Amino acid sequence: MSLSVRPATGADLAALVAFNVALAAETEGRHLDEETLRRGVARVLADPVCGFYRVAEVDGDLAGGLLVTFEWSDWRCGWWWWLQSVYVRPEYRGRGVFGALLAAVDAEAAATPDTLGLRLYVEQDNQRAQSVYAARGFEDARYRVMERARPR
Repeated sequence: MSLSVRPATGADLAALVAFNVALAAETEGRHLDEETLRRGVARVLADPVCGFYRVAEVDGDLAGGLLVTFEWSDWRCGWWWWLQSVYVRPEYRGRGVFGALLAAVDAEAAATPDTLGLRLYVEQDNQRAQSVYAARGFEDARYRVMERARPR
């Protein structure tokens, strides 16, 4: 098995949209508006200020991906990299795909000045994902995410 991680490109747009649709349905039972999602993914691919995607390929087949966004910490004078939209296709789970994605992003973060580390949020009932993250060194940060969304 040949496993590699690379930056996502515009050619990956449809796959990233499909990954996000599947992720939302699987983890939260949510149906995402695909046109809005397509615009959102395309924006990231076109504008590095929004973040960046990394994708994993197994023997040339797109197996998974994740999004990295940034948060400035005035308390620590540095950047947190947030892992979002983490998805591995079911047939590739347990085969090191997430580990490879994480290792690649972790190495990039470590090589980037002012990067404090990696953060992520996980759906509160998704015990499987929480176990995977904990096994890779992620800890409960003692914060609860709250939001007040604007109507769109």
